[in-house]
Amino acid sequence: MTDRFNTIAGWTLFAGIVALGLSSLSGHIFEADRPERPETLGYPIAGAVEEGDGAEGPSLAVLLATADPAKGEAVFAKCVSCHTVDQGGANGIGPNLWSILGMPIGKHAAGFAYSSALAGHGGEWTFENMDAWLKSPRAFASGTKMSFAGLSNPEDRANLIVYLNSKGSGLPLPTPEAPAEAATPEGGPEDAPGAGPGAGVEGGEFTPAPAVDAMGMPQPVPGEASTGAIGHGNTL
Repeated sequence: MTDRFNTIAGWTLFAGIVALGLSSLSGHIFEADRPERPETLGYPIAGAVEEGDGAEGPSLAVLLATADPAKGEAVFAKCVSCHTVDQGGANGIGPNLWSILGMPIGKHAAGFAYSSALAGHGGEWTFENMDAWLKSPRAFASGTKMSFAGLSNPEDRANLIVYLNSKGSGLPLPTPEAPAEAATPEGGPEDAPGAGPGAGVEGGEFTPAPAVDAMGMPQPVPGEASTGAIGHGNTL
């Protein structure tokens, strides 16, 4: 009985060692121990985007120009557990946000204990700074006490920013950049080959070329008086 138990235990241990060895070997062969994504996908995955292939979206100025404060108020519903936004509102877990845009970062709400990460950040709450803060507070001010993860949707951030701007700030929105115009050839059309004044253009000169018949004889130009023999001129 003891010999049989030892035999079973030995084979079980041997099988475990073999399984462990095969697992390690397959991990090295197929790089299963590497968490990073392969450089070239073996087959397309729905929703996967190659690094650097993502199209750049509209600029912040364009998003703000088309933003809707009413939609921003709906987004602000995520913030009401920590912030008030009306004039004279009390500070809560977070500071009151009345008239925040254009104010110094980490200093606008009197009596609120800002984190040193935000109080020492410097600068003002411009549209760009507010957009970066709303996208990722921790990335904007590492060490901030704010636990909110951020808003990944650019349209949501723009809507919220114009809503906050309507609450006591009233800063003029940035002007969206003008679309790029099609480039024209350097020097202008007058420098193109063959360009220049011609017949019918003021300043142009017209020199009629002598007509030549099939035998190489000069022919009178239509409209000129006939000076040759009959049959070689027009007498209209």
